[in-house]
Amino acid sequence: MKVLVINGSPKGRKSNTWKLTEQFLAGMREAQDALETEEIQVNQLEIRPCLGCFSCWNKTPGSCCIRDDMQEVIQKLLWADVTIWSFPLYYFTVPGGLKNLIDRQLPMVLPFMEENTGKRGSGSHPARYDMSGKKTVIISTCGFYTAEGNYDGVYSLFDHICGDRAYTAIFCGQGELFRVPELSQRTGEYLGFVREAGQQYVQGGIRPETEEKLSQLLYPKEVFESMADASWGIDRQTGEQESDALIFTRQMAALYRKESYSGKELVLEMYYTDLDECYQVVLGEEGSQVLTDGSKKATTRIETPITVWRSIAAGEIRGDAALMKRLYRVTGDFSMMLNWDTYFGGTGNSGETGGGKSSGESDGKSSEAQRAGGNRKGERKSPGGILDPDKGTNMMNLLIPWIVFWAAAPIDGYLGCFAALASCVLTPLILWRNRKTVYDVLSGVLVTAFSVAVLLGVSGRIALPLAYFAFGVMWTGSCLCRIPLTAYYSMNQYNGEDSLANPLFMRTNRILTFLWGILYLITPVWTYFLMGTGMGGWIGAVNSVLPALMGLFTQWFQKWYPARIAAGGR
Repeated sequence: MKVLVINGSPKGRKSNTWKLTEQFLAGMREAQDALETEEIQVNQLEIRPCLGCFSCWNKTPGSCCIRDDMQEVIQKLLWADVTIWSFPLYYFTVPGGLKNLIDRQLPMVLPFMEENTGKRGSGSHPARYDMSGKKTVIISTCGFYTAEGNYDGVYSLFDHICGDRAYTAIFCGQGELFRVPELSQRTGEYLGFVREAGQQYVQGGIRPETEEKLSQLLYPKEVFESMADASWGIDRQTGEQESDALIFTRQMAALYRKESYSGKELVLEMYYTDLDECYQVVLGEEGSQVLTDGSKKATTRIETPITVWRSIAAGEIRGDAALMKRLYRVTGDFSMMLNWDTYFGGTGNSGETGGGKSSGESDGKSSEAQRAGGNRKGERKSPGGILDPDKGTNMMNLLIPWIVFWAAAPIDGYLGCFAALASCVLTPLILWRNRKTVYDVLSGVLVTAFSVAVLLGVSGRIALPLAYFAFGVMWTGSCLCRIPLTAYYSMNQYNGEDSLANPLFMRTNRILTFLWGILYLITPVWTYFLMGTGMGGWIGAVNSVLPALMGLFTQWFQKWYPARIAAGGR
């Protein structure tokens, strides 16, 4: 298959649309090895406007009197099996340079009149060359929040040229967002859909489910338009130029998800230490508002050089790593950082249609702030475990066999051990949808071993303390591993496996794992002595008191320690 790609953007390879076209081509190459491609960058060619002299029809049939690069373009159009037209929307049609190229295709048709069968309009001209079997793909971005309702001129043009919808079109709104690194998570997802479309096109056609994905908005209308308006850096009331830091803050505020409002107004204060500029983002029920006068009391304050925050937003450095290096600090309510994506996710789709900018090739200064917080700081996403069974681990897989053994074996060694063995079998079956960790498996093996030992005659007074000791060794030993035990389970509440790359999250869990391990390493001491008294049957209940208190401490420490580090403490 021979593919000709015509890039009609005045910006050439820096075009936003070109990013989509490259992915479409990549998909085509993945689906077909024998793919020959040629590229035409219109902005690098000399293609003068058509003179309307009709010399190509009567004086020099099939040859234009203007000697420039158009002759080579025509030869490539004749060579190609598939022609991909890539361009941004300019005033609801194609850019001027590309329109010149389209006008100059006149030598490719004959002057005679014919019925316009299958095409738009009341008449047509027959092709000078055999164009049967050739296919056309159109890829375009625009600066409106949606492509819907804004491509009538383009549809009309190509309907006349190719026939009514006798081509494949990928039209995408919010085009300037493709040049913004801070939004690459969302735009990258969309580019992946475009790549899939390229694969499917070669295999017979783009599937309906992929077309549906391509028709979705990158961001909801109100989010995109707020970001786009802020990108110009002009004060609405005065018309004066705003500082880059204020533009940056307004764009971040535009990503606020008002559905996250919990009944209490939050005030995020951004102090850019290298610029000595401070702005407040007020998060309320109706949306966000940026204040420049500091008139509100901040609930969360971030003190950072704007260079650091921009680097985090661009994905050049991780936010959590920057925090641990004390490149910025956070005071006040640290839970906002843990829930950043809840407040500033900014994603979603809408079926609305309407306004925006007229071109997909604007200045590209849209939001640089989305990922300044985002999932770079270990924010909370959907919880795992029982609430998210197909994705999360569940600590009950680890704990239930131990709890049954500790509670039942002291009461009745025979029945208690059989109950523990049953729990080792049934717990994984009941919680089969949860992902298993190495500690879940190890716990099942150890509890089975201790239960069998008691059934074979080992004294419960020996086996039970040893079980607590083994449990403690498992916990403390995991502190020496890359991932401490508690991190495998608490990650469900902090962005899943992504949190395992968060140094603050890992340090917090390493400390907690060590403290839990110490608790269970010393538990065998009093367990052994109590087993020799009349309280032996109650040892399970007695040994549940300290873990309960430790659980309360854990909940407190998980909030206190990260906030202390974020505020610059040790």
